Amino acid sequence: MKIAPNTPNCNICLEAPNSIFRHLSKEERDELMFEKSCTFQRRSNIIYHEGNRINGFYCVSSGVIKLYKTGIDGKEQIIRFAQKNDIFGYRSVLSGEMACTTAKVITDATLCYISSNHLFKLVKTNPNFSIELMQLACRELGEANKFILDIAQKSVRERLAEVLLLLRETFDLEPDGTLKITLTREELSNIVGTATESVIRLLSEFKQDNLIDINGRKIRIINIKGLQKTGNVYDGH
Repeated sequence: MKIAPNTPNCNICLEAPNSIFRHLSKEERDELMFEKSCTFQRRSNIIYHEGNRINGFYCVSSGVIKLYKTGIDGKEQIIRFAQKNDIFGYRSVLSGEMACTTAKVITDATLCYISSNHLFKLVKTNPNFSIELMQLACRELGEANKFILDIAQKSVRERLAEVLLLLRETFDLEPDGTLKITLTREELSNIVGTATESVIRLLSEFKQDNLIDINGRKIRIINIKGLQKTGNVYDGH
């Protein structure tokens, strides 16, 4: 970890359509720019561990962070990914609880850290920001509920197909259809919630069915509609 050589300009991030901060006033933006601290994080760095006390939250300026929980057997369950303009760690700050996930860097990242005091100040003084934050928390809760339902009702094959579609939606595709994120087979299994061997076998089956192509860790989506049918996932869910 090191201090980011070029501190990200908040105005660039804050004006993004999906930014939680887009309703801040000029004065609030200026204060945020002054108060925040930014660091450059290498791949595999741990930002914080599950069960740690955290006194602020993070905004991703660049890179990708994975948020996961660890089971009794030490196996990871990836909850979600955070990328440019996303925030993470805020729910533990708002609830006053220990961190409910571990945050790990999976591609080199620049992160901005904002203190809990500053978060509560914005919540108390900016109603639009508060509403955006509540809506974000509700969306994440809805995604968690959907995952629980999928674990209970869908087969591993269906869940893997759905995960590939989710990765496509989250990270987009290269012009040739390759996912813009590369994950290990273990990381994929940690999203699906199954054994790594099962994911390896199913990826091979998906390739044989001409749903995807595989080149090392790179996965190219060939047949989106086929994956939707396999995963029982359709546009608009």
